[in-house]
Amino acid sequence: MNEFEQNLSKLKAEIPDTVRIVAVSKTKPIESLQSAYEAGQRIFGENRVQEIVIKYPEMPADVQWHMIGHIQTNKVKQLLPLVSMIHSIDSQKLLNVVQKEAAKINKVISCLLQVHIATEESKHGFSQNELRELLSNINTKDYPNIRFAGLMGMASFVDDEEQVLAEFQQLNDLFNETKSASMEMNADFKELSMGMSGDYHLAIEEGSTLIRIGTILFGRRSCAI
Repeated sequence: MNEFEQNLSKLKAEIPDTVRIVAVSKTKPIESLQSAYEAGQRIFGENRVQEIVIKYPEMPADVQWHMIGHIQTNKVKQLLPLVSMIHSIDSQKLLNVVQKEAAKINKVISCLLQVHIATEESKHGFSQNELRELLSNINTKDYPNIRFAGLMGMASFVDDEEQVLAEFQQLNDLFNETKSASMEMNADFKELSMGMSGDYHLAIEEGSTLIRIGTILFGRRSCAI
């Protein structure tokens, strides 16, 4: 049993079957990803388009690539053929570009709307009111190549578990509100991506269905590619 398999097995024993693990493989070499694949991991998350471009042809075809980082609109065309889900839709402009480029390649792409729930201003995402305004002003039928699959958020990087839990609860409440208010996308709107290596247990308490785990599985990051 390799080290990744030991780490993955331990993590799986701690979480419900309803929660899927996105292995955050940013900066990790192909050899590490291959070990993860051999251990049974199929969903990999990257923060940078260029890393997916490099790693995609080196990995088996059944890998599901998730884009979890901020996306520049000029990178969308390059990214879309390679990924099965985007976690980080943080503006209507990006949403429009994804629709345009997905239509060109006749692909329906699952997308999560990123919500800013943390205290750090550096993190991306819609405010709660901006999300409500977006969904009240757009017609999802105008986005036939986008599957509105749920929400994503990152909690504050703090030691205060009560604060982190409150932020996750806030996002879960918004998720349920959005799902109830937007009946036309109700069937697909079922994913809540929140929780990382330091706070996934709190995220799961508040309904996370996708946890983005890097350090626990791969160890600490090296320098970027």
